[in-house]
Formats: sequence, structure tokens, C-alpha cells
Amino acid sequence: MASIDRTAYPRFKKSVPPQELHDVFTPSPKEIEWAQRATRSDRHLLALVIQLKAFQRLGYFPRMEEVPDAVVDYVRSRLDLAADVACDHDSDRTRRHHRALVRERLGVNSDREAARRLAEKTMRAEARVKDNPADLINVALEEMTRNAFELLGYSTLDELAARVRAEVNHGFFFGIIKRMGADDIARMEGLLQVPPGRRTSPADDLKQSARRPSLSRFKQHLRHLRDLDLLGPTQVWLEEVPKAKVEHFAAEARVLDAPSLREMNDDKRIALVVSLVHVARVRARDEVAGMFCRRMAAIHKKGRERLQEIRERQRAETERLWGVFGRMLSGAREAHAHGEAAALPEVAVYERAGELMLKPLVDAGGVAKVSQEHEEISAHHGNNYTGLMVGFYRSHRAALFELLEVLELKSTSADDSVLRAVAFIRTNRHLRGEYVPDRLDGCEPLDVSFVSEHWSKTIRERGRPGVFVRRQLEVCVFSYLASELRTGDVAVVGADSYASFLDQLMSAEEAEGKIAAYCAEAGIPDTADGLNDMVQGLLYEHAARTDAAYPDNADLAIDEDGVPTLKRRRGRERTASALALEAAVSERMDEVGLLDIVTRTAHWIGWYRHFGPLSGSDPKIKDPLGRYSVIGFTYGTNLGPHQMSRHLRGGLSPHEIAGPAREHITAHKLNRASADVVNAFSRLDVTYWWGDGSRVGADGTQIDTWDDNLLAETSVRYGGYGGIAYRHIADSYIALFSHFIPCGVWEAVYIFEGLLRQESDLEPETIHADTQGQSLPAFGLAALLGVELLPRIRNWKDLVFYRPTPNARYRHIDELFGEDAVIDWKLIRTHWIDLMRTVLSIKEGRLSSSVLLRRLGNESKKNRLYRAFRELGRAMRTVVLLRYLNEPELREGITAVTNRVEAFHGFSSWLRFGNNGTIADNDPDHMELLVKFNELLANCVIFYNAVAITAALTQLRNEGHRVYGPDVACLAPYMTAHIRRFGDYVLDLSPPGVAQAHLELDEADQSERNGPGNA
Repeated sequence: MASIDRTAYPRFKKSVPPQELHDVFTPSPKEIEWAQRATRSDRHLLALVIQLKAFQRLGYFPRMEEVPDAVVDYVRSRLDLAADVACDHDSDRTRRHHRALVRERLGVNSDREAARRLAEKTMRAEARVKDNPADLINVALEEMTRNAFELLGYSTLDELAARVRAEVNHGFFFGIIKRMGADDIARMEGLLQVPPGRRTSPADDLKQSARRPSLSRFKQHLRHLRDLDLLGPTQVWLEEVPKAKVEHFAAEARVLDAPSLREMNDDKRIALVVSLVHVARVRARDEVAGMFCRRMAAIHKKGRERLQEIRERQRAETERLWGVFGRMLSGAREAHAHGEAAALPEVAVYERAGELMLKPLVDAGGVAKVSQEHEEISAHHGNNYTGLMVGFYRSHRAALFELLEVLELKSTSADDSVLRAVAFIRTNRHLRGEYVPDRLDGCEPLDVSFVSEHWSKTIRERGRPGVFVRRQLEVCVFSYLASELRTGDVAVVGADSYASFLDQLMSAEEAEGKIAAYCAEAGIPDTADGLNDMVQGLLYEHAARTDAAYPDNADLAIDEDGVPTLKRRRGRERTASALALEAAVSERMDEVGLLDIVTRTAHWIGWYRHFGPLSGSDPKIKDPLGRYSVIGFTYGTNLGPHQMSRHLRGGLSPHEIAGPAREHITAHKLNRASADVVNAFSRLDVTYWWGDGSRVGADGTQIDTWDDNLLAETSVRYGGYGGIAYRHIADSYIALFSHFIPCGVWEAVYIFEGLLRQESDLEPETIHADTQGQSLPAFGLAALLGVELLPRIRNWKDLVFYRPTPNARYRHIDELFGEDAVIDWKLIRTHWIDLMRTVLSIKEGRLSSSVLLRRLGNESKKNRLYRAFRELGRAMRTVVLLRYLNEPELREGITAVTNRVEAFHGFSSWLRFGNNGTIADNDPDHMELLVKFNELLANCVIFYNAVAITAALTQLRNEGHRVYGPDVACLAPYMTAHIRRFGDYVLDLSPPGVAQAHLELDEADQSERNGPGNA
């Protein structure tokens, strides 16, 4: 049975807040009039109104004894009834009559059989892509509500979900087995057997992620991929199973050991193992492609370093040759001056000059020696290091060609010149000569128009037409193959991250039927011309507004040479009253242990309800609240199960902590748990003064990790080794979403992923990012998502301002715009349907926004989507730049929110004190979980602090102090002085008092909300 707490099945809260009583249970005058006409006694009046309001809140009729006393008392008071009027029906007949009246008034369908059929149909369709019974129940609830059905009882829905899920999964299992042969099944069974001399099964090897991308690891992973492919064509066996279902089956197999899998029935066991193998094959392809790109990047880096070493070695030789050249010039000047003074004929002057110029060459070793030295030095001028890479390529050659055997590559555009070059070097792989003909027998010469000028000089030699330098050509082609894998112009068949994202887009026909509804929701025009008109209008409007405001703009100045400058404004200092309030609040916040904060928020919010076995059943542990609180603390602080077990008095063994953490908790469940905290936090009155969640800041911070994995890198930006915790923080200080990404990745590709995947009730409309958010495709995508992108802009002088039309000119700010920088509106109009296909695919979860931006972030010349998004982004970024220069409050708001993100990084780091903050793991999936655990812990502390601040402010007012909203806005829930982090921990599971959500302030200063920009 799935716990009701893990579903959206509506129930009364144990304690109903006053605000909810007012908003939900207040009967309208018309409702009161209706009830009075339908009843003849106060008792029946109260019972009928309670039934009405309860049904409006729940969607079904609860038993009268289930209605909280607070609700009954509130409704009784709104009806002006005496306190002794009881709330009950005096007979079943009256109860049935009242329910019929409510159903008639609300237009509710009470046909239980029809509701059951609808719920089963909905669950059966959803069970093809979802596996958790709670999710199936939730979608059935939504569908019944949408169709105005009275909700079925929870036990009925739970039984229905369990049966439907079992039937759908069994159908998948049977189909998989049916498409396999006896030998295939035997191979899958063999993966669960532990060979002699080993402690683990081959199935456990499938769960391991790639290690650091050294050459030896790269070769090892290529062999690993070959071995995986020999296990069988899993894509054929799983061809009728949706991707989401395969991933769930694989995740379930991943957390179970071989003995547990062997205990399952045959069909399910084989299906789970097949899914595990398939996901391992897909992941291995992505890992091999990523390692290949990293190895080629390393070869390029070594080539650049070798060029620098050569230049350093040749510096003295270069200076000597310049000395020779200087003496030659001196000789020429001397001969010229002497000729003029003596009036010598021109021929005599030239002869004299020749003698004087040849002498330095002879003294330097002769013309031949100096010429040779000059050629050696000239060979490395112009930053062309490509010819030096071949020395580092030789050790990689065999592995790189094996990569071409293992991976199936395909072009994602009509231009497949790089893949034709790949086929060319594969054909000539076994040649031994230094040169190779530039064409195959009977074929046209190989098209190398895609290579740069540097490479063009490297792969050919002067005086040798019709041939390539074989090894240099190979290095060149592998370099461009790595580049096109990164841009998405070449895809890996059977991969995920390196698959063709174009294949994931919905068709133009399907998109056309969804454009109108989506655009209405996003608040953008639903035609190409409409979008162009809107964006062009914004560009005209803000350009004209900025130009007109220039004379009065004290911050912006453009000098006579057209060079603009923007004065930096000082941040607002906090007032003395705000500082005094912060000190008074801190004095009234009682000391509390960090583990106690976790358990109290678990009591108040119930965020742990999302945790449990992947099968969807309830956890079979004695005290879920306590166990999951310990797990959240253990991994959120980065202590680890062994350290936590040592310091938890009378506590748990490391296995009792690590086991449920591994088997019951996923990234998705952590997202949901954190969303529960965010939602509860947003209902606190004090958050009104910090922000409403309409704005969010996105930025990353570097976290040290172990180094034997594919994710860890040296961060040039942050100066450490590990990965990046990339977070989305609301303007109200709380975290909405966290990623753990490689240091080498362009952070802006994840800028929208957090907004799209966060599961709280907040719906941010504006996103602030660091300077990496200035990407043109990101601005284009933001416009189509209906999101306002306002990044921090530091190098605005280096950015191009685009004109709406070639004739657009401005009196004061014309120097800001590029002369030939004009938006190509035709390009946007031409690719309108491609843009909409893309954004609709992202909204429906078919395509990740991070995958798209990763592919659009490398200026692919072949990608028409890149050009369309870039053009739209040019217009939208110019609008933002104009606003940035003209609106000081915009600049202040951007700074305020991005500063809150940086403050959260420091706060979460203070909580991640275990192992000195270093993530001691090499599994990227586990690293991601640890970052999300840390987010959950930080959000719990933020919620607790907000409750404690509310209590302290209430105490201050009770003591006679006046408390004003603008001063409260200057507080922040990142306080730590009252929190004990260290020492032995005691698990106190006694229920805390009610969390105070309501806050009353002195009204004198409540006339205007003080937002983050003014805090």
C-alpha cells in the first residue's frame, strides 16, 4: 500500500492556519442563503454548510468526526450560530439529502463506477511512463477533478493503482522476454552469478561509472563498451518500452544486489537486468564520447604548451637574429648616407650596402646557417600549434581509431564533410607512408573546406600537390570530430547526451496544433509576424526611451570619441533601526542543534514523505521520520554514514543509514522533498518582506571532490578541483533547485533547467544570472519560454547593440550601436516553426534545455537553430542592455538577487562541514545526490530560521517594541550563530510546538513592500 502522505489525496490538516480558515472555509452570502432555504434548523444549517465547504476543499465528503474542530467553530461563527449548536446529522437520510444538495449545487458527478473507469483509464495510460503508485494516484485525482467527479476513496485508488501498475509492468516484462532468445536470457541470468574468486557479480560492474579520462582509462572504457554490446541488442528487446520506464527499471536494479534480484520472479528479474544493461550501454557511449572530447582537448593543450616552450627556448635565438638584422640595417643606412655625402652613383651605393649588409651574416655563421635558423623560428610564428600536436597524438592513435569502430556516428545536418573525412582516414588507416593521396581511387578529392587556415597549412606541404601529410590529417579530422560532437553537428547513435537532439523534437505538424495554447500560457504572440512585431516594438521602445532619457541620465556618459562609461552606484546602507532589529532578533533566537532543526521541520512539513523503496511501497523501517531525518543530516552535512554512526548516541549503524539512503532516495525524490519545504516557507508571513519568488538567481560555486571520475576538473574560474554546484535561489532566499556539473562546462546551459524542473508552487518570471548568462541563444530561448533573463552585466562595452532596422538612428546614443549590426527579422520569421518545435519539446520534457543550450553554445555554422536563436537573442539582449543603462533600479535588483545566491553558497558551505567540505566519492550520480541533500538541509534551516525570526519579532512586539516592514526586509534567514553543528548528536523525535506562520507588524510602514532591490 502506498502511504497517503506521499500522494496529493486531499485531507484536513492537523492544525488549520487562520489564513486558510478565512480563504477556504468562509461561506459566501449566496451560499448561506442557499443553505438557509434548504434547512429548517441551526443544526442542519451548520451540517450542510460544513459539508459544502469540506467538499469544496477536499473533493469528497468526509465523516463529520473527521472535520477539525477549528473548521466547525469557524463556520459556526460565520453563520452567527450559538456555540452549543452541534455539527452532525440526526439521520442517514438527512446526511444523504445534504450530500445530494451539495452535489447538485456544485455540479458534481457522483457515479462511482464511471469515476472508477476514468481513474483506471488514466492510470493505465500514465503507468506506461511512470512507476510510482503515488504518481498514478495523483494523475487520477487530477483527471477526476477536471471532469467534476466526486473523488473515490483513497483505499479504492490505492488498490486500483497497485493492480494497474502490476498489469502494465507485467505486459512490459512479457514483451521483453518474448523478444529474447534462450541464449539471451541465459546471458542475463549469468550476470547475476558471482564467479569464483570474486565477491561481486558482473551485474555490479554495470553500475560503475567512468573514471578520470586518462588515456589508459579511455582504452579500458572502450573495451568495456565492446563487452556491453556483446551482451545483446537491448534496444531491440526494449523497443516497445518507453524510455522513462526503462530508466526506472534500471534504477530499481541498480540499488538491489544480485541475491535480491535473484529472488524476484523470472520475468521481472530479466526485464530489470536488461534495462540495467541497456542504460549502461547508453551511458557508456556518452562517457566514451565525453572522454574522447577531453582527450582531444588535452592534446590541443599540450600542443599549445609545446609551442610556448619552443618560443621560450628560441627567445635568445630570436633576439640574436634581430641583432643580425639590426646590424644589416645599420650597414644599409651607412652606405646610403655615405653615397649622398660623396654624391656616388646609385650602383656604387648598392654595392657598398651589399658589402656592409653581408658582413653581419658572415659573422653570424653564413647565409645558409642564418637562413636555416630563420626557417626554424618562423615555423612557429602566428600561434599555429597544430603541427606540434602529432607528437602527442601517436600514443592515442590506436584508441581513437577503435573509437570509430565502437561508436556509430551520424551527421545532424546536410553537411557531412567531417564524417566523410572520418571515413577517408579510416580507409587509409593501415598506410605507412608519410603522405597519402587526397582522393580515393575513382573519387573526387577529399573536401577539407571545413578546416581552418592553420590546419590547412599543416595538413599539406608546399610543393606536394595532391597529397596530405597523413598523420597531420588524422589529428585534424579527430579534432573536428570532437568539435562537432560538442556542437551537436555529429551525434552518437544509441547515446543520450551525445544523441541527436533534433530527433527529440516534436514534428512541425504536432507543434502547430499546440502553439496557440502554449503561447497564450507563456504570454507571447502565436505567429511569426506577431513575435517579430513584439520584439521589434520592444527594441524600438527601449532604444527611443534610453535616447530620450540620456540628457538626464547622470550615470551614463558617452565621450567625443563615442566611448561610453557607466558610473557604479554605491549599495544602500542598512538603517540603524534595521541593524538594531537584527541584533534584537538574534538575542531572542534560542540555541538549537542542527539535527533538532532537521527533525522539527520533518514534523512540521513532512518532507520525508517522498522517501521510500523504488517499488513504490511504504518503507519497512521502524520510524521513517527519525531515520530519514538522520539520513538528511548525514548527507546534507557531508559527514557520511560512518562518522554519523560514531557521533549519534544510541543511534544507528552505518548500514542502517547508508542502506535506506541508497535504496529509498533518488534525485527526483529529493527535489520533491525540497519543494515541500519551499512551499511551506512561502506560506510564512515574514517571507512577504523578502520576496514573492517571482525572481530567481542562478549561479555556481566550486566544490572539491575526489579526482578519479569523469566529472571532476580543474576550475579556471573558481581555482579549485572538483565540480560546480549550480543553484537556483529565489528572491526570498530559499533554494529552488540544484545541479552538480563539471567545472569545464559553460554554466549558462543550465540556466533554465532549474526553472523547468523545480517542483515547488513558485513560478519565477525573471531569472538573474552571472555574466555567463549573457549568451545570445539563452536570451532567445528565454523570450520563447516567457521568462525575463536579466543577467549581471560587467563587460557591456564589449557587447554589440543591434539596430531594429538599418535606418534607425539616435540623437544621443547612436555610438552604442554597431554600424552594420541590424536584426535579421526574416531569419526569425523563416525558422519560427523550428523555434516553436524546440520550445514545445522542452516544455513537454522531450528535450532538456541544458542539452539544447550546450549544442547552441558553440556557434555551430551548420546549425540553423543556432542562427535563429542567436538572432532572436541579439534583439532581446539589446533590449536588456538598453534597460541596464537606463534603469538604475534594474541594476540594483540584479545585484541584490545575485548577491543572495552568493550568500546561499556560503550558507550551504557552512552546513557542509563534513570532510572539510570535500565530496569523498567518484560516482557523479552520488555527487549530485549529496548536493541535493545539502540543498534540502539548507532549506530546512532557512525555514526554521524564518519561524524563529517570526517568533522573535512577535516577542519584540509583545514587549512593546515597534517593528516595521522595511526593517524586517533587511533580515535574512541565513543566521547561524544560534546553531550547534558539532559534538555528539541526540535524535529527539518529540513533536515540537506549532510553527508560527502569522506575523503582525506595526502598520505605519506597511504601505509599500520593500523588495530585494531596496533591502
